[in-house]
Order: sequence, then structure tokens, then C-alpha cells
Amino acid sequence: MNKKRVTLSQGGGGEETSSLIKELFFRYFDNQTLLKMEDAAVLSLNSKKIAFTTDSFTVSPIFFNGGNIGKLAIAGTVNDISMMGAKPLYLTCSFMIEEGFLYEDLEIIVKSMAKELKVSKALIVAGDTKVVPKGSVDGLFINTSGIGEVLKEGISAHNLKSGDSIIISNEVGNHGACILAKREDIELELELKTDCATLWPMVEALIKGGVKIKSLRDATRGGLSAVLNEWAETSDVCIEVDEDKIPVADEVKGICEMLGFEPYEFANEGTMAICVQEGDEKKTLDILKGFKETQKASYIGKVTDSYRQKVILNTPWGSSRYLEPPKGELLPRIC
Repeated sequence: MNKKRVTLSQGGGGEETSSLIKELFFRYFDNQTLLKMEDAAVLSLNSKKIAFTTDSFTVSPIFFNGGNIGKLAIAGTVNDISMMGAKPLYLTCSFMIEEGFLYEDLEIIVKSMAKELKVSKALIVAGDTKVVPKGSVDGLFINTSGIGEVLKEGISAHNLKSGDSIIISNEVGNHGACILAKREDIELELELKTDCATLWPMVEALIKGGVKIKSLRDATRGGLSAVLNEWAETSDVCIEVDEDKIPVADEVKGICEMLGFEPYEFANEGTMAICVQEGDEKKTLDILKGFKETQKASYIGKVTDSYRQKVILNTPWGSSRYLEPPKGELLPRIC
């Protein structure tokens, strides 16, 4: 009798990941806080709201154009906290290091983490280090947790209403395409870099600028497609986006056309989807375009009642199609 085994597709951030979480982890760890969790859990502590998150990083290769596993770990954790409208404060960090890993490489990674922490002014206040025999870990894995103080309450995937606007803060798919190109030695005419970046300064500016934020989401595994489909399902709405308004780098388009990928399913590590109340589009874009990392921010569509729990992609040729949630084995070890 063949026993059921975990597959790579269950870690890709698409439908299979969602099923694994709901059918196994939610089943045994059942509580209302976990069921409501998005990028981070929002908790009450002495009448204050805090955001709490944890993440593990296994990206391969460890070094890539524009970043490394250390920068990714800090930005990824800080961004998860930021997406709940919370100011990142404290992080923990655990290293699982393979015997024989180059000390100088480890030092480069740790220095990049320290540099990335300065962007949000968060601090690493606790950690753990394990060194395991050669072959037990592929070089280096990092686990982080983070806590932040919620400054803007009510940001949630449950908040979307018909008429709300959808904005993307940067080109989509850069991180996934960058990792794939590096891993497979794909030569590109132009230099493609990861979008890996800390997003708290932009989120803080949106909050201080009075933008009516309905929901925020760091479009990591599963990319923009995963975020929009989750929003549509959670809020029981339809989301309609225009393909020609979604910024995609030429290098990403080229890789997708060559290998048959969808750029909207490629991972991002410094790009967020933003849902704002109708009328706040210009204010949001004006604020985002004041930062180097979000200068390519774009309004891409609307929340409607057309086809509930569906995402519709309107093409430049006047046709439309469903933008389905990611399925199958996406690119493994992307973050």
C-alpha cells in the first residue's frame, strides 16, 4: 500500500499549499487566531495590538543578483509584519549551517542582514545557531520570527468591497525570474535583479498620508495571482485587472515566454499588492513613486461583483480570461 507523501508542489504557495495548511495544520492547531492569520497574526497584548510572524528561508542559490539569503530573511519577515499595518520592532533569527560552509560567506550574509535591519530600525534580540554534518543541510537555512506594533488597525483580506482599487507597488516576477535565471544559467541581454527590499518605509508613508488602506499583501510565493485569488475568495468578491497595466520587466517576459511560465505566478520579495478605497488611487501612487523601490507602482484594476471569488484578467486585445490560482509544482526553494 502506497503511503501519501509530501510533494514539492505543496510548498509552492499555490492551491496545493493552501490545501496542506487547511487540511492538516488548521485541523490540529485549530484556533480562531490561526484561522484569521494573513501575513502575520494580529494579537492583543495589554490593550495594544501587535503583529507576530515567523518564516524560514531555504533559497537556492544562496547568493543572487541584488541579494542573498540573509537580506531575504530580514526583508521577508519585516514585510510580513508591515502588511498588517504594524511597525517592525524585534526579530529572532536561527541559523542552520552545514559543516564546511565558508566563514567569509557567512560573514557577508550576516553583514547584509545588519544593513537591511537599518531600513526598518528593527532589532534582532534573540537567536540560535546549529551546525549540522555535511549533507544534512544545503549550505545554510535561516528561520526568523518578528513582532511589530500595529499602527493602522483593520487592514485585512476580509475588507474588499466592490469599487475598491487594486495597486501593485512594482514590477511583478523579478525575484522568481532572477532565481530561475541564476539557477539554470540563463543568459539575459539585460541585467535582472531581485526586487528584494524592505517595504515598511512605504507602508508607513501610506499610513501617515491618510490613505484608506483596505488590504496589503507581500506577493511572495505564488506571486500576484495567489494574492488576488486569496483576496477574491476571502472577501467573496470579483477582482478585475488589466494585463497592460501590470508592470512586467522585459527579462521576466522573455523567461516566461521561453519556458512557458506565467509572470503573475512568479515570486516577489519586495513588491506588494495594495487594495485602497475608491478615490485614493492618486494619493497612493504619488506616495509610492516617492521611493526608489516603488517608482513603478501602477493602478491595475478594480474590485467588482461580476464573478464572485474569481479573478479576471482583461487582455489588451479586448478579451478576458480567469487568472487562476497557481497550481502544480512551481519553482521550489524560491525564498
